[in-house]
Amino acid sequence: MNVKSPSRTIPTFLALYIFGFLYQLLLVYDALRLKNTIQVIGLCIYNVGLLIYAAVQMDQIDEAIEQLSPAHIDASVWDVERPFLIAIPCIIGLGTVLMAVIAWKLYDEFAWTIYKHISADLKMKRRYLTFQIYIALLKFDFFFFLGFTIQFVVVVINHNNIEFYLTIAAIPVNIIILIMAGFFTRRENTPGMLVIISLYFAGLAYFLFKLVRMWQPGPRHDLYDPVRRPLTTFAVITVILIILTIVNACMCTANFGRGLKPHIAGRKLESEEEKFANHNMTEMPNYNNLGYGPGPGGAMGSRMTID
Repeated sequence: MNVKSPSRTIPTFLALYIFGFLYQLLLVYDALRLKNTIQVIGLCIYNVGLLIYAAVQMDQIDEAIEQLSPAHIDASVWDVERPFLIAIPCIIGLGTVLMAVIAWKLYDEFAWTIYKHISADLKMKRRYLTFQIYIALLKFDFFFFLGFTIQFVVVVINHNNIEFYLTIAAIPVNIIILIMAGFFTRRENTPGMLVIISLYFAGLAYFLFKLVRMWQPGPRHDLYDPVRRPLTTFAVITVILIILTIVNACMCTANFGRGLKPHIAGRKLESEEEKFANHNMTEMPNYNNLGYGPGPGGAMGSRMTID
């Protein structure tokens, strides 16, 4: 029996989980900086995805320990690790509930900021909402694609196989595609968006192919045993995200040339303190207090007005 694949299951799970939470911290900071309500809500759903992954991974780790014991690992390790593996989804579940409450509070705060930024134009607010959803989806697409690829490369693929190098090369290509997708959307570049959407369809076909291949009987069926369930979880979530991304990309492209570009190009929403400071810097001085206005001590008999 080839023990390399089962032995890589546990460290891959832990490394991917650590990266998932570090990436979540980055997304939280980004959502608060941009006051992106959709991204805050998306982070709650992202937490649910991590919870599902932790629950699925428990059985996978149990099976890996059974395959490796007693020759390569002590079977009692499972009794030591099991309480921690049970605690992970429980803690994440509690954190998700608390995050949902905070997200609800932030929704009211950010909604008022967006209202002041976009104005009361209902159609413009809908276009801006579509843009926010699309940008948030791009950020979540990155993690789930990367998570699937890491598990596939580390656990499943033979390093001497050409598929290994092609999969590794797909990681930077995917990052470039996601960056250009956001760039073309902000610039309202229709030809660029059409190319990006076609690449989304190619990615969708790739993940559907991998999903079928994982469960299809054949000579490669046993290679997926150590990570079949977590890979399936990531593949299904990624397929759903790609479909949603394609729909929102089409909607964003349809909104090009309708007045949204000035609101999203180099967007930075000001806080109340920044607005107050900028207001004081640009406010006309009160000449009445300097002795130049009408009234006692004032030399000017009339006041200038600016239309």
